[in-house]
Amino acid sequence: MANNGMENDQSRKLGLPVVYEDSDLVVIRAPTEDQLIEILLDLLRESPKTVKELHSMLSGLASEDKIRRALTRLVNERRVLAREDGRYVFVGI
Repeated sequence: MANNGMENDQSRKLGLPVVYEDSDLVVIRAPTEDQLIEILLDLLRESPKTVKELHSMLSGLASEDKIRRALTRLVNERRVLAREDGRYVFVGI
């Protein structure tokens, strides 16, 4: 039951719609590519993160490959920088 509340909080924080919910299970719709990019930008605004950290935060919502593709797109658009230590940093104010 406590896990259900945490899952529900995560889906609300990420702005993803809940498809089904009961006392044992919460099903949320996986983000589209554009939604994933916005979610990544929001997470990177908080602090620099590695792919592994982002993947653990988005576990069950986005694969590591999708996260890497979205980060590559953001780096190419110069909205995010890849640091030498493997962390991605939001660019902007």
